[in-house]
Amino acid sequence: MKNVLYIGNKLSRQEHKNLTAIDVLGPALEKEGYKVLYASSKVNKLARLFDMLWHVAFKTKHVQVVLIDTYSTQNFYFALIVSQLCRIVRLPYIPILHGGNLVNRLKKSPKLSHLLFHNADVLVAPSLFMQQIFKDYGYDNITYIPNSISITKYPYLIKSFETLKLLWVRSFSHIYNPSLAIHVLKTLQDKGYSAELCMVGPDTGDGSYDQAKALASKLGVSVTFTGKLSKSMWIDLAANYNVFINTTNFDNMPVSVIEAMALGLPVVSTNVGGMPFLIDHDKNGLLVPPNNIDAFVNAIIQLKTKPEKSQQIAHNARQKVMHFDWQAVCNSWHKILQKDNL
Repeated sequence: MKNVLYIGNKLSRQEHKNLTAIDVLGPALEKEGYKVLYASSKVNKLARLFDMLWHVAFKTKHVQVVLIDTYSTQNFYFALIVSQLCRIVRLPYIPILHGGNLVNRLKKSPKLSHLLFHNADVLVAPSLFMQQIFKDYGYDNITYIPNSISITKYPYLIKSFETLKLLWVRSFSHIYNPSLAIHVLKTLQDKGYSAELCMVGPDTGDGSYDQAKALASKLGVSVTFTGKLSKSMWIDLAANYNVFINTTNFDNMPVSVIEAMALGLPVVSTNVGGMPFLIDHDKNGLLVPPNNIDAFVNAIIQLKTKPEKSQQIAHNARQKVMHFDWQAVCNSWHKILQKDNL
């Protein structure tokens, strides 16, 4: 097995950070026999960048390939700089395309995108949505490997819908539109439905967490804010809820939605980014327009008024995400990482 250097923001030990791909994929590869080095867990952004570059420069003799978690905002520049150092020291590198808004990066920064993506050994897209976008921009060196879960860790529970118990799981950030969830709760209650909402996730510091709490107070609705929970804690919590809502304005292939589908929670999500590639509307979930309170509310009411159909949607969702189990996904990683030219 080869030695791998995994570049990403390994910050999940920080109170305001959720697990990211580096925290899941890295240990999974280790269990398959790969030796994985990581960079970086440095909290300071500049220190983190220097740590990433140091590992590339001074671990060249100890690794055969570099994985780079790649997003669309500031992290894009981290990935770009690291990739160019990989070229200098002649280390093959593989960007993993996580950013749901990477299409805007391709539009706004075509030359920088070319430097990063064209010179990669291969691009890994966690969604068919992202794979198609990059193909449309002329990048043929791309393969689809979905985000994975260990399906046995997710007990499938059949839900009833006497009371609407809504669960929202994400980092509090404006792009995930957490305030929409609170407006949905308020509208359901105003329509006479018994409904409650639990919001799970850390405060990223962009003001959206405080705004959500202030909005709940202003609207006079009681919302449970748990803060950051461990994976096992939120899986246990999910047993007490019956609808998962994903209110985001941008998305790729969110693991939290995959996990909800595995747990038997019917999902109502905004129809953005990679979501229609994950959810077949009215078959294994419900898709609604972004930032549309009434559409969300009507979809949730549909789940309540048609419980048998809702349970069928949940069953179909579980069947779909069975294909995302690590045992089904790991062979795709083996094929890439065991290539002779790496």
